[in-house]
Amino acid sequence: MKNSLQQSIWRFYDQSISAKNSSPLESFAMDDTLCQLVGQLQSPPTIRTWVHDASVVLGIQDHRLPYMQQGMKLLQSKGYHPIVRNSGGLAVVLDAGVLNISVVLSEQTEELSINDGYDTMVALVKSLFPEVAEKIEAYEIVGSYCPGSYDLSIGGKKFAGISQRRLRQGVAVQIYLCIEGSGAKRAELIRDFYAESLQNEETKFAYPQIVPEVMASLSELVDAQLTVEAVMIRLQQVLHNFSDEVRAEPLHDEELELYAFYLQRIFERNKKMLEK
Repeated sequence: MKNSLQQSIWRFYDQSISAKNSSPLESFAMDDTLCQLVGQLQSPPTIRTWVHDASVVLGIQDHRLPYMQQGMKLLQSKGYHPIVRNSGGLAVVLDAGVLNISVVLSEQTEELSINDGYDTMVALVKSLFPEVAEKIEAYEIVGSYCPGSYDLSIGGKKFAGISQRRLRQGVAVQIYLCIEGSGAKRAELIRDFYAESLQNEETKFAYPQIVPEVMASLSELVDAQLTVEAVMIRLQQVLHNFSDEVRAEPLHDEELELYAFYLQRIFERNKKMLEK
């Protein structure tokens, strides 16, 4: 497989500051929009960055928890806004110290297996943190929230999780990077959410038994000086290394119409989920 990060043009859409006060649902709608645009070759391959204040993004399985409404009330009492996303995975925490990166590619220009998508993101993260690239491992961290085979960790402590969304021949590979703050504190929040939402009831689906100590942020693992802003600067430098041209471009007017369509669809779906 050729290196999917090597592109003649990368479109770069930075929402690391502008998205903070908006709902993460807006970010999922944005990635669906970019999936279609890039997938249909109406946009160059795109990298988007996004940060949201105090939110918990729940997965499809989470909304089947026996006492989910109580669990959501607990999150709200601690100042977090819960939403349900339309892709796989389980609950994750978003806040000002968590940088999300979406890499959006087209399957029309190259075949991308599920693993190819994940490997592309792992390669990007290693290029962002060359000082620890050799120590970054991808395997499931048992005891973490939203565990998966492409959890990224250093010394057994998870700092990131990767997911994928495929739509209209576009592939959006999304990662949350815990950069600032305490990884264990975020894990405690999700542990308490599951305790409140399960109340020791048996379920067909096995929800994660969260051990907060297995999660950490990159400022705890790599360098106390690391901030979201510092990683954004690294990302822009890395993108220039991987391409002939980086175009900083938000959505154009005609693309905004498509975004409005996906946004309405996602808000309606989330409303239905939360009513159950």
